[in-house]
Amino acid sequence: MAKRNYGMDTLRLLLGLALAVGLMAAPAHAERIKDLAGVEGVRGNPLVGYGLVVGLDGSGDRTTQAPFTTQSLASMLARLGVTLPPGTNPQLKNVAAVALHAELPAFAKPGQKIDVTVSSIGNASSLRGGSLLLTPLRGADGNVYAVAQGTLVVGGFGVEGRDGSRVSLNVPSAGRIPNGAMVERVVPNDLASRDAIRLNLHQGDFRTAQNIAGAINRTLGSGLAVAVDAVTVEVQPPRNPSQTVAYIAALQDIEVQAAQAAARVVVNARTGTVVIGQNVKVHPAAVTHGSLSVTIRERFDVSQPQPFGEGETVVTPRTDIAVEQGDGRMFLLEGGTTLDAIVRAVNSVGAAPGDLVAILEALKQAGALRAELVVI
Repeated sequence: MAKRNYGMDTLRLLLGLALAVGLMAAPAHAERIKDLAGVEGVRGNPLVGYGLVVGLDGSGDRTTQAPFTTQSLASMLARLGVTLPPGTNPQLKNVAAVALHAELPAFAKPGQKIDVTVSSIGNASSLRGGSLLLTPLRGADGNVYAVAQGTLVVGGFGVEGRDGSRVSLNVPSAGRIPNGAMVERVVPNDLASRDAIRLNLHQGDFRTAQNIAGAINRTLGSGLAVAVDAVTVEVQPPRNPSQTVAYIAALQDIEVQAAQAAARVVVNARTGTVVIGQNVKVHPAAVTHGSLSVTIRERFDVSQPQPFGEGETVVTPRTDIAVEQGDGRMFLLEGGTTLDAIVRAVNSVGAAPGDLVAILEALKQAGALRAELVVI
């Protein structure tokens, strides 16, 4: 793809033209590019840490079963200048070892705050009322990108009696600290120096990718964008890196006609939930639906000898089997049958959601279902 550079005046003209064309010629049911695709490299980064929560009301780790809590506390006290005598094993009930995780947003700067999720990794029954001590949060490269500290907000509670009874609501062993971590390091980003701006679709589709490239070329100029594959669209960047933000903002606001989703039927075999897409159709097929009920009942017959007889009491098992055949009802699915017709036909024979799953699987095996069947 040939590279094309733009000056400031040309870029302003293109951005203004993009807004004008987008307002005048937006197709029906159009979606913005920002809702269909993301900019490559603009993403969050996961952070993880290990720390201590203190101030619990007797619901912390039992140190006999979680010795790492005592070791962590002793290490922290040593860094603060407090040395425990050798062999000391404090029995703490108001301290819990926890794991932290958070997401560092793209372009986050030092001093900004992010939310933190805190979860117990020992045997603490609840973190309610606890406070997290200063804890570093590290990225996948091992560097510290944020530090966390603060009071936990726990959405659950638990009450336990001396007889072992327990009542709990939600999960009290995990909580959050809103704005509980402060960013300390910037994640490097080379967005402004790239040779191309790549838009990655949230859901890969060749038609949607082609439509995005076509909309950009019609709005900003021919030859600026090209669909590389079903997921990626490459767009030429501006010559001046300082114009990159405005350029991407204009790109994301362009409206595009997204392609229709592929014909798909999603089946949850555990709950019997079936979701049928708009474009699902079937070839001509005849379907019969009925029920077969088999009942097995076990009982024992006792054979008692006559009075003064020399026989013995004998117990003999007896099995009764009953088979009941329900009325099988057949319905016809004509060629090109749509979603509405399928639902009405299945409801007409009184099939339950679980029966619908079996019917769809049978249609797929027979080659009559014109859609992808996904079982989860």
